[in-house]
Amino acid sequence: MTAPGDELTLGADFTPATVGQWRKLALAALRKSGAATEDTALEQVDELLATTTYDGPSIAALHTPDSAPTGPAVQTGLPGQWPFVRGARASGGLGGGWDVRQRHTGENPKEIREAVLGDLENGATSIWLSVGDDALPFDALPDALDGVHLDLAGVVLDPGNDFAAAGEAWFDLLAARGADPRQVRGGLGADPLGLLARTGSVAGPGETDLVLAAALAGRCVAEAPGIRAITVDATVYHDAGGSDAEELGCAAAAGVAYLRALTDAGLPVAAALSQLEFRYAATADQFATIAKLRAARRIWARIAELSGEPGAGGQRQHAVTSAAMMTARDPWVNLLRTTIAAFAAGVGGADAVTVLPFDHGLGRPDGFSRRLARNTQTLLVEEAHVARVIDPAGGSWYVESYTDELARAAWEWFTGIEQAGGIAAALGSGLVADRLAATWQRRESNLAHRRDPITGVSEFPDLAERVPERRPATVPAGGGLPRHRYAEAFERLRDRSDAYLAATGSRPTVSLVTLGSPAASGPRVTFATNLFAAGGIAVTTSPGAVVCLCGPDKAYAEQAVDLTTELRAAGTQRVILAGRGDFPGIDRYVYTGCDAVAALTATLADLGVPE
Repeated sequence: MTAPGDELTLGADFTPATVGQWRKLALAALRKSGAATEDTALEQVDELLATTTYDGPSIAALHTPDSAPTGPAVQTGLPGQWPFVRGARASGGLGGGWDVRQRHTGENPKEIREAVLGDLENGATSIWLSVGDDALPFDALPDALDGVHLDLAGVVLDPGNDFAAAGEAWFDLLAARGADPRQVRGGLGADPLGLLARTGSVAGPGETDLVLAAALAGRCVAEAPGIRAITVDATVYHDAGGSDAEELGCAAAAGVAYLRALTDAGLPVAAALSQLEFRYAATADQFATIAKLRAARRIWARIAELSGEPGAGGQRQHAVTSAAMMTARDPWVNLLRTTIAAFAAGVGGADAVTVLPFDHGLGRPDGFSRRLARNTQTLLVEEAHVARVIDPAGGSWYVESYTDELARAAWEWFTGIEQAGGIAAALGSGLVADRLAATWQRRESNLAHRRDPITGVSEFPDLAERVPERRPATVPAGGGLPRHRYAEAFERLRDRSDAYLAATGSRPTVSLVTLGSPAASGPRVTFATNLFAAGGIAVTTSPGAVVCLCGPDKAYAEQAVDLTTELRAAGTQRVILAGRGDFPGIDRYVYTGCDAVAALTATLADLGVPE
């Protein structure tokens, strides 16, 4: 025991480990796994274990003080101070957590009112409300918000191309209620550039829309400084398959375009900066989300500094759990995805967070799913105490390095957009679309090869699941950048299987034929069962038109050719082998890392399943 007054030094009796020792142990493990050979040099370990992101920079397997970014260009400052990496507010979420913002869509004011009041009475602190075309009519705003104390609960509108009319309706509502506009918080959601990205067009000439947005911002500054007129919605670039740096670069370019419009209309820079809120996607990749929000603040702080107002550069951030990561199959897993994403958004310093309900991909969420979405945030704030620490990831060598690399990659993309004439010009020329499409192509390949696994869809699917039924949701506007979901390719295969089941009464089925003992063939039986289920294909041990051989490599070498000949003679039309090889008579090989979507598509065709 340590005597009173003696200093307790943890690890004092252990010799400190060195990076060189770690490399030697890592190299031995790599050689054992086959990822390295006897000729692999010690210096190659870091490269072999690094992970390359969609933005180009690689993530090292080991971070040390020497790997942390240093110098004036990467200073993080203090919370609430330039460059705002550690948070836009000095107090962070200590005053009650972040803003729990619940999403509401629909046209029925009575239904919306009940849902809004239920959310506000049970943990939500603000409302995100769709209005205008295919949503709540402007003249129904008073009914939908009847009973809502507008000076206590913030309301953020999502008006599409009707932002000018939405602004008028909002100020009319405040006047009718006798509410003091200076005591009201929220946003009017003007984002003509985001609409251009989503639809490929705007309601009128682009310059006119920017002038209208600037006029609305000017009114907010003069009459209701707690309301932000403009939302820079970067989720459109995320939904199109873009990387984190591409999302940040496009957001910065759009923000600069709005700053120019607002200052051209006569607003001082500081006032113009106060009128912008940025919306980002939060994903289940928690460290990427944390770094993205921190990098976004650093980029915007730099822009504010170059604009002459560094102290006004604290970016207001609204994080929304990614729609692209949500699945329609095994939707309950979305509860885990959104929990991680919301956690990352809170740790990353988002000012407001919206958790999409787990059934978002199925249609219009019901009260139960909205309650779970709301309570996810309540649990993180009230029980997990995530908001009680400001920038808890700050100082982590990994997070600081990731933030720095992401900020640099995003800044390079942002400056490229500026050199092309700005975000509107880059959207019009196809520069943005082409860049995001190239990233999506790489992501799509990783998803198809299951290098980016989707739990419950591409990995560990449940063919017997009963998917909840929901009312159809309003189809969002399109025509511009595409909207992708990571699970879309696999879910199209599952849809084909469901249609086949409805038409024939049974699932498309592959027969598994094992070679060797059950213990030897078991791993590949499990692999094949899981793989085929990802395409909606059941397995059986009964004879069938399509057979998959499952066994150890030794058994394949000894029996695969003869067994294939026997199967063909018995009427088998296609023979698949679970593993790699080059055997006569085998039609297809499936293995870890193969293109699962291509293999499953071909197998469904072999089984006569219509497209």
